[in-house]
Amino acid sequence: MRDGWDKKSIGEIAAVEYGFTGKAVVEGFYRYVRITDIDNNGELSNENKRYLEYTQEAKKFILNDNDLLMARTGATFAKVLLYKDYEPSLFASYLIRINFRDKVLNKLYWYFSKSESYWEQANSLSSGSAQPHFNGAALKKMAFTYPTCFTEQKQIVAILDKAFEAIAKAKANIERNIENAKELFQSKLNEIFSQKGEGWEEKSLGELGKVSMCKRILKKQTTTSGDIPFYKIGTFGKSPNAFIDINIFQEFKEKYSFPKKGDILISASGTIGRRVVYDGKPAYFQDSNIVWIDNNEDLVLNEYLYQFYGVCIWNPSKGATISRLYNDDLRRIKITFPDIVEQKKLIEKMVKLNFQTQAVYLHYQQKFDKLTELKKSILQKAFAGELTKNETAI
Repeated sequence: MRDGWDKKSIGEIAAVEYGFTGKAVVEGFYRYVRITDIDNNGELSNENKRYLEYTQEAKKFILNDNDLLMARTGATFAKVLLYKDYEPSLFASYLIRINFRDKVLNKLYWYFSKSESYWEQANSLSSGSAQPHFNGAALKKMAFTYPTCFTEQKQIVAILDKAFEAIAKAKANIERNIENAKELFQSKLNEIFSQKGEGWEEKSLGELGKVSMCKRILKKQTTTSGDIPFYKIGTFGKSPNAFIDINIFQEFKEKYSFPKKGDILISASGTIGRRVVYDGKPAYFQDSNIVWIDNNEDLVLNEYLYQFYGVCIWNPSKGATISRLYNDDLRRIKITFPDIVEQKKLIEKMVKLNFQTQAVYLHYQQKFDKLTELKKSILQKAFAGELTKNETAI
């Protein structure tokens, strides 16, 4: 360990305090900061804000600028919020306030909470199998290595501020470049499907074939392992987590609607229009949520249809809680297309264009991943006493 640095448990250098339990309301005197208000980046979200009325009992839980709050459980388990004094606020009972009593800069510890060392400790000290849980006793055991000199702490924070700001700007530029590539690809496809020249036709999807779906599978007919994968809307295009008996599969496949190899399956609820080409392997698909056009390819090739779905404006019906693409919604969607020979040429062009776009995505994603690794490296150096001002050059 470097001279002037120390390694202490949080319990040795900080006081920890649980938050206030109160009845949240839509409007009130204090903002009620809860674990659900901490987003995935450890920042304070302003969505679904809740408040508390003024009480003497709640006063000791008032938050100050730069207070540190750690989530004890839930999706934001162990994330640390560096609170900014936006409005009068209190913190809820599933948050712990960490008070270093002027021994450590709060922002230095906030940066530490983003390091691999922090998360290794947090996970090892947590309890609970279904959902990780952290309490004050566990937090007090967490080890923290830091410079005891406030001036050095400030220097490290200043370097990290500059480095992270530079990384954030670089990532934002990469994200813009990815979006630009995506928009260019979409615009090229839109140009193709908006053509209405000589030899082109326009028809509704309902005119190409029947909207079809598999026979309904009941929950009691599924198992967590088995013969035939059963894809629900949540696992569509991913790995299955449910299966059905091979006898049910063979019976339903023979008696009811079932996709042909090459048919384009699409999601009809939630995220509308996710596409999967059925590969002909034994599998079954959730009724009404996963559908397809029973297309015989006399007019439109399945590969052409697949490309069209990528730019299609679905206009689903809006439900109370979820959007849904009903059969009538799908039937009335219009598609323009040339003859089969020209379709094959356009498919080749679109596949090539998609390949080029994916190469651009991959290039920028690799840059993005390198920046993520750079952040990890900088944090590791920071809490090993190896950080220099050169880290700000991104």
